[in-house]
Amino acid sequence: MDSKVTMFGVFFTVAILGCHPSLASDDKCFIPPVIFNFGDSNSDTGGYAATHGQFFGSPNGRVFSGNFSDRMCDGRLIINFLCESLKTPYLSPFLESLTSSFENGVNFAVSGSKTVKKDNEDELFTLSTQVLQFRRFRTISLKLHAAGTKGAFGDMDFEKAMYMIDIGQNDISQAFLEDHLSKPQVISNISSFIFQIKSAINVLYHAGGRNFWVHNTGPLGCLPYVLTKLGGEVGAQFDEIGCLKSQNEVAQEFNTKLRELCNELRHELNDSMIVYVDIYMIKYSLISNYRLYGFESPLMACCGGGGAPYNAKIFCGQGTVCNIGQRFISWDGVHYTDNANAVFAAQIASTNYSTPPLKFNYFCT
Repeated sequence: MDSKVTMFGVFFTVAILGCHPSLASDDKCFIPPVIFNFGDSNSDTGGYAATHGQFFGSPNGRVFSGNFSDRMCDGRLIINFLCESLKTPYLSPFLESLTSSFENGVNFAVSGSKTVKKDNEDELFTLSTQVLQFRRFRTISLKLHAAGTKGAFGDMDFEKAMYMIDIGQNDISQAFLEDHLSKPQVISNISSFIFQIKSAINVLYHAGGRNFWVHNTGPLGCLPYVLTKLGGEVGAQFDEIGCLKSQNEVAQEFNTKLRELCNELRHELNDSMIVYVDIYMIKYSLISNYRLYGFESPLMACCGGGGAPYNAKIFCGQGTVCNIGQRFISWDGVHYTDNANAVFAAQIASTNYSTPPLKFNYFCT
């Protein structure tokens, strides 16, 4: 391996896992930024736990909170690192009644959420439901603001805010894992997923939103849980790093359509800014080059059971957990570790994977 590349990898790993200089704020935010987040477990900071009356305790959160983190992770999520970069508090979940503070925005994300709900499903927290919750929040906040209530958001706050969307993974994974659809069948459903995202952005736009930050979906075929469930099927094909081809190709097709949507909306909503972030390439790059960043066993879950190669036959909490000092990319076979999320957030901060290439704090005033 080229020595320059090796030295870069060592420097980059130390930077990310140390004081995170690449995530440092450039003090562009003169006032606390307002963020509204919509999504699934990739950015859920407690919505699911509050809704279902559960606690995501140890080993979840073990390297961060040491208590009830209510995140499906051993520590922080990408959104937590991004908030740190703005020197703003972590977003509180909309559905948590006791500890939530909405001074810097709201997190509407709920684990398991999808863009589309099937007719026979009980799932409540689709993207459209999250947007309805936002509309309720906005209506009440505007009334309180007009009455002079301290901390309530006014029209200008909603206009200057960042609207983050990270959803779609569960739509695709359910189609493969639960509905047992073929690759062509899943691809045929992608248009309905994209339509829901477009509808959500349009609603948020007409509610005053002008700054949108849209994450595409990650490499589903590289998740240890998916590899465990589908890797042994007849006809399963793997790419050069051991990920399932069909699942990744469907994720890429979804991402292509999502990118096209963002391009389309930039013309339709021409007084707004829509940033498309290639999370797929960020995650796939780390998995492909895991040694460069000091990681090990890139397709194996830290918390699970069944052993190599994936350790995802048993859910996290029911099996074993790797030592804290070990460097895993996957936390529980579906979600990523604090260490991996730190790298992802730093790559986002680099702007190399964003279209247009704007920093996360571009919306600050």
